[in-house]
Amino acid sequence: MVKNIVRNPVFLKQKSVPATKADAQVIQDLMDTLKANQDRCVGMAANMIGVKKQIIVVAVGPFIFPMVNPVITKKSGRYETQESCLSLDGVRPCVRYKEIEVDYLDADFNQKHGKYTDFTAQIIQHEIDHFEGILI
Repeated sequence: MVKNIVRNPVFLKQKSVPATKADAQVIQDLMDTLKANQDRCVGMAANMIGVKKQIIVVAVGPFIFPMVNPVITKKSGRYETQESCLSLDGVRPCVRYKEIEVDYLDADFNQKHGKYTDFTAQIIQHEIDHFEGILI
């Protein structure tokens, strides 16, 4: 189901908690909501649809994939950039890493490990920041 985008910074600054199998519908809602906003959005965290769980979805070209309870385990290639967020107005500076490795669960809650670079890595880092209430 397509959900409304939360724009309240007080809510968005609250920390998220790990997701469980009981949160499976949140994954689908996030995917549906990202698809509906794909003309202006490449990633989304669950708190952006009002759910304080550690779930993100990432769009890479026509593909959208979820990451449940993702944890960045390795990062390299620090750089400074500017980003925007569907939940916020404007563009803000931030620090990202060119290459990251991530442990996460897939939509079926199977353990995965992935290596990501460049823009995909940047999207994942931005969305994981939402878990800590970090707004760019």
